[in-house]
Amino acid sequence: MNLSYSGQEQVSAPPAAVWAFVQDPEQVARCLPEVREVRVIDQRTADASVQVGLGLLRGQFRFRLELDPDQAQGLVRVRVQGGGLGSTVELNAQAVVVDQGNGATLLDWQGSAVLGGTVTRVGGGSWTVWPSA
Repeated sequence: MNLSYSGQEQVSAPPAAVWAFVQDPEQVARCLPEVREVRVIDQRTADASVQVGLGLLRGQFRFRLELDPDQAQGLVRVRVQGGGLGSTVELNAQAVVVDQGNGATLLDWQGSAVLGGTVTRVGGGSWTVWPSA
């Protein structure tokens, strides 16, 4: 199953603070819904486990998160791979970081996910990529 999303987020912080955040794998991994544990591997990589609840499917997924921030181009890329409970998830996303002035930053983002296994067969096809338990 392939999913695609895009959008814009207004952040009430200057670009320098946003760049500091998106270059920290622990902070980015803690943004995953229902995150239970984060283990930093290196300055661009972290492993995370999240609690998943979808219909009768309940348990933990484990993910590897890799950051590729390019401040010179104003672009940050994120790759998340992993799965659990007989399922796989591969998510690729990127955001353009735009200074809005007055201490605000715009994130113009897009992402796509490829899901495989059990998660594609439960929930009747009407669910989000990160369901809550």
